[in-house]
Amino acid sequence: MTVRVKICCISSHEEARIAIQHGASALGLVSHMPSGPGVIDEAMIQDIAGAVPPGVASFLLTSLQSVEAIVAQQKRCGANTLQICDHLIDGTYRQLRAALPGIHIVQVIHVTGPDSLEEAKRVASQGVHALLLDSGNQSLEVKELGGTGRTHNWEISRQIVQQVDIPVFLAGGLKPANIAEALRRVRPFGVDLCSGVRTNDRLDPKKLEKFFRAIAAG
Repeated sequence: MTVRVKICCISSHEEARIAIQHGASALGLVSHMPSGPGVIDEAMIQDIAGAVPPGVASFLLTSLQSVEAIVAQQKRCGANTLQICDHLIDGTYRQLRAALPGIHIVQVIHVTGPDSLEEAKRVASQGVHALLLDSGNQSLEVKELGGTGRTHNWEISRQIVQQVDIPVFLAGGLKPANIAEALRRVRPFGVDLCSGVRTNDRLDPKKLEKFFRAIAAG
């Protein structure tokens, strides 16, 4: 199985170029979040997404929770994939798909305990194209919706991969030192990382190369 690699927190055309050059099949572009790294303004997201070459997915990370607001944001930004980082509370995934034909919908599940398995199974049956398992915490006063640099319980993630019938990305604390183990234990469709290939908040080509080498060796 060839694992897809999404490099998140892309902040410039140069970072996009470096990520793609090293083998990224998707780029994450982070819009407004209550916390976490990598946020850029919507004009920059639109600019980068518009320059991504065919065959590479552009993910718009959104913290918005209503279909109407998410549709409007995607139309402003132009990314070809939506990554919904919080719960959808106003509208349905099927309404979102109908409003944005051709745009892929990825729902983040923050793996905090056994209940996350049932949440993932429920969401997977509601019309999303894929899930992304991360290590945030939506119950905090200031929500964590990604970019924590922490791993979570990979046993729960493994069960989610086995029990849903749509692609699953694994995120949360991945880096060159642990990616081979993560792939062996979870067997995800794809992986997603930000801080694990950065130095002083900048994408680090040496860490990227080491990460992709670890995947190839694993």
